[in-house]
Amino acid sequence: MGAFGSGESALRGQHTQFEGGAQRGCSTRRGVGAVRRRSIGRMLEALGSTGDGTGRLDVGEGHRLHWETTGAVEGSAALVLHGGPGSGGSPALARGFDPQRYRVVAFDQRGAGRSAPRGETRHNRTELLIADIEALRHHLGIERWLVVGGSWGATLALAYAARHPEAVDGLLLRGLFVPSASELHWSFEGARATHAEAGSRLAGAVSLAGGAPLLPALCRVFAGDDLATQSRATLAWLAWEHAQGGQSGAAPEPQGDALQRAIDRYKVMAHYLAHRCWLADGDAVRWGALDALRDHPVLFLHGELDRTCRPAAARAVQRLLPASRFETVPGAGHDPFHPAMAQRMERALDAFAARGRFDPPVQNASVTP
Repeated sequence: MGAFGSGESALRGQHTQFEGGAQRGCSTRRGVGAVRRRSIGRMLEALGSTGDGTGRLDVGEGHRLHWETTGAVEGSAALVLHGGPGSGGSPALARGFDPQRYRVVAFDQRGAGRSAPRGETRHNRTELLIADIEALRHHLGIERWLVVGGSWGATLALAYAARHPEAVDGLLLRGLFVPSASELHWSFEGARATHAEAGSRLAGAVSLAGGAPLLPALCRVFAGDDLATQSRATLAWLAWEHAQGGQSGAAPEPQGDALQRAIDRYKVMAHYLAHRCWLADGDAVRWGALDALRDHPVLFLHGELDRTCRPAAARAVQRLLPASRFETVPGAGHDPFHPAMAQRMERALDAFAARGRFDPPVQNASVTP
């Protein structure tokens, strides 16, 4: 089985509200040709003896996590956390890692991807995901690792590192999602003024009364058992993300099992957003003991055109870590595969593998120490 999941389409690069497609003015993944691709095939060709492996980890309460490793057996350990919440992993998340210098670990979080049961929201909250990460680290015999995440994956990475700094060598955080009340309000209410047609469709799919907030209605639908309404809401939510991401052409319209997978992803996402990911009380986000990370290398990368997770919110979090660095990537939005973002991630990973810290920013990048 290929690294980071080949076989089941739940792991084939799907994206959601907080781990999504290209923003307005950004290229899509077709533009990644300029980036040095480190595909799974190249990883395997480059290594005669690899650290590739896959398995299931029983973490209790009926949850079994799908995990995979790839790269060099003796390489520096790196954990990649997928977005969503609920998206599941993607083979594309392996790009950027040098397979001769890294042992890369990925897993599908509770209810996501190939973890079972898919779409399950019981016994599924942030503190349990943090415990799952530690259980996986011990299971694989890893002492410390670099933790890499994008969007919700960056959120989870920071929350994990603040609680387990002794297990973390460094943090690379792309497009941090901040689950505060104001950011969630903007994502579902403020953005509706810009994307009125898609917002109206989404409101109609959940029978939203005039003036009522959208997110609570979505959460009620996906916490229920009305499959027909969930199907309509899923297609409308996909169209909403498509519009919010500034993507051209028609929004995806999955059917059959693909539609059910999308419903399951939104069940998990709605469950987390309904509780502000168990990290926020209003606009106060409880990241944990960030002071414990004062000596850790931490780099925030954020697309200057990101309209899904706004840069100002992530920058405010970065200021809580005085020794960290915040870098705005010109031309990029929230899309992890935009060439500028992909290249910047790869340079940061190469630098960390070589020196245990992140390289200085490139010229013309906007940086906050």
